[in-house]
Amino acid sequence: MKKYDEKKKKIIVDADACPVKKEIVSLASTYQMEVVFVASYAHVVSYDIGGKWVYVDSQKEEVDLYIMNHASKGDIVVTQDIGLASILVKRDVIAISPRGKRYLEKDMDAVLHVRYLAAKERRAGSHSKGPKPFTESDRQNFITSLEGICRNLQGFSI
Repeated sequence: MKKYDEKKKKIIVDADACPVKKEIVSLASTYQMEVVFVASYAHVVSYDIGGKWVYVDSQKEEVDLYIMNHASKGDIVVTQDIGLASILVKRDVIAISPRGKRYLEKDMDAVLHVRYLAAKERRAGSHSKGPKPFTESDRQNFITSLEGICRNLQGFSI
């Protein structure tokens, strides 16, 4: 049984380019968690998929700043932004990518270093192909990972 004063955990989504919004709403409903989608005004959605939507200015990093200021210990944040994830995990926020990869504090130095090296290569004129296309396997990995996190937060074994 939960304590009366225990804050309800929420899922906050960096929604501008998130391909798993419907899956998040479905799992949040199953586990009775609040969902907050954060997007810039440049990405306003015209269809209702559920959850609470917060729109911020379209300036660089506005979505990240909103998420950093509103995510609390034990909340789940879905983001592709490694820099944002590195800040959040240090504050005991659970960060997960839309492909189902959980960001862990112990891995962040290495992940940030790889990101730095890739940016350095791009500045030198070397360009990669970009990220792999999002697949159905990625979607299933995400669902499995997020469901495991939700079950764990609810006190069920994974």
